[in-house]
Amino acid sequence: MHGWIGKILRVDLTSGKVTTEALDPTLARDYLGARGLGTRLMYDEVDPKVDALSPANKLMFVTGPLTGTFAPSAGRFNVVTKGPLTGTIAASNSGGTWGPELKFAGYDLLIVEGKAAKPVYLWIQDDKVEIRDAAHLWGKQVPETTEALYAETAPDARVACIGPAGETLSLIAAIMNDMHRAAGRTGVGAVMGSKNLKAIVVRGTGAVTVADKPAFLDAVSRISQILRENPSTGGMLRILGTNALINPMNAAGLLPTANFQESHFPTADKVGGESLTARLLQRTKSCFSCTISCGRVTKVTNPKFKGEGEGPEYETAFAFGPDCLVDNLDAVTKANYICNEMGMDTISMGSTIACAMELFQRGYITLEDTEGLPLEFGNAEAMVEAVRLTGLAQGFGKKLALGSWRMASLYGHPELSMTAKKQEMAAYEPRAAQGMGLEYATSNRGGCHVRGFTVGVEVFGAPFKMDKDATEGKAALLLGAQNSTAALDATGACLISSWGIGAPQYVEMMTTVTGIRYDVDDFMKIGERIWNLERLFNLKAGLTAADDTLPPRLLNEPIPSGPSKGCFNRLGEMLPEYYSLRGWDPDGVPTPEKLSELALTA
Repeated sequence: MHGWIGKILRVDLTSGKVTTEALDPTLARDYLGARGLGTRLMYDEVDPKVDALSPANKLMFVTGPLTGTFAPSAGRFNVVTKGPLTGTIAASNSGGTWGPELKFAGYDLLIVEGKAAKPVYLWIQDDKVEIRDAAHLWGKQVPETTEALYAETAPDARVACIGPAGETLSLIAAIMNDMHRAAGRTGVGAVMGSKNLKAIVVRGTGAVTVADKPAFLDAVSRISQILRENPSTGGMLRILGTNALINPMNAAGLLPTANFQESHFPTADKVGGESLTARLLQRTKSCFSCTISCGRVTKVTNPKFKGEGEGPEYETAFAFGPDCLVDNLDAVTKANYICNEMGMDTISMGSTIACAMELFQRGYITLEDTEGLPLEFGNAEAMVEAVRLTGLAQGFGKKLALGSWRMASLYGHPELSMTAKKQEMAAYEPRAAQGMGLEYATSNRGGCHVRGFTVGVEVFGAPFKMDKDATEGKAALLLGAQNSTAALDATGACLISSWGIGAPQYVEMMTTVTGIRYDVDDFMKIGERIWNLERLFNLKAGLTAADDTLPPRLLNEPIPSGPSKGCFNRLGEMLPEYYSLRGWDPDGVPTPEKLSELALTA
């Protein structure tokens, strides 16, 4: 095989058994890898009704056929499991260098099963795999853990680990790799913690082969040039990082503010990319084989929030900034650092604090409930302290660690949780962009912006422009975006690269790498197959069409002020058409005809 290594590593933590097996070439061809292949194996091997934190759930680390090649931004891998935050299929995407290293060690994917009797870590060195004691690492934060494992294994190894949040089974826990990269969403870090698995350390000396090296290198050269010349991937993102979006989103009235009570924050520029670059940026940083360099290495010297690390990216700046009515960039950045150190999803963390702030604002919780933490909107110090407490599972942080839906439900007000399928939504106000509302509602892993990013069309007019307030045509727009994104995720390339290139370029690279002649129709069909299989998993897990919805505020309460004043999401106008275009029945269930077309069985 080319592109794929052709080997699966399987580790049973209960028995300590380590085995390898061949990757089925047919599954590889039809699902590519990463999100696609992981979903296929989860569907085949795990009961969707499984308790996500039980030993019966499996944790899969899956690369794509482009991962570890010199394709632009091809350093991605997916953590696929059942997510404890949402109860859905979870495919949490991360970059850095860990994914390529797994392939260099000789594996397309790692499947972790069972539960260790005590804390352990995996040390994978090519074909030598050890399960080692990790008692001395339990309780340590991500930087300490990573540095200790470099010393114990190899200084040039790659480390993926959990912090205290994963150990205490926080439902917003992330898996961190390369110190600052995160498989962040749906609580995958809690699944790793539930298995008593502290870390996976990898060192590989192999390489990824390609079918047609001259054609591949020619394609990479041309496609890299396209990315360098694109004003987003070669300009804005390189200069300002993803946080470049703060000011344009705010100007368009799409920046959720005060727990989505508003969509415009008058002082948003204080936490935007321009301010970050001017005040805190030390240097930019790239993931493996990246031409964009959107990573930000930063440093805060303010004694109150002192620290250094990476970030914040746009979603993080939104969650700890406008969503909490905080315009203190030092505090926002410090909250980001703590999340990376504790191993937590920044979107869910910031949005859960914003929800708590609204509960506090409305008198639904008091200082007695928060154990003295003054969670008023705009209180930067309290916001940062809430992050720290959550990471340590102390005080009110124990409740915040549940995520906003469960936390708000404890006080009788789940309607104040800005979630879809119990996952906190990202930094795009769905009342001001109809397509994003439909995306949040239908996303297979809950409120998510990277499953079908319609904002590109609705706000930036790329590659074409549609009225953001219109519902007509949004179902078709989203369906195409969801299918293409699913296929892209499966290749091992980064979604950010799609700001500059499209399906024809990914298809060309896939063909030259694997030797399998894909075309754009094949690419889109693979994405559609993945999307429908995720839907089948969720239906078997107990989700229904009733879960394809948004918080009542977003459907019933118009935005009160700002550039998008008066807008609300008209999901009911779009959802029936979406189901129909998907080939699903009115209850959101894929029809036998659609399953047959995609070579799937219910």
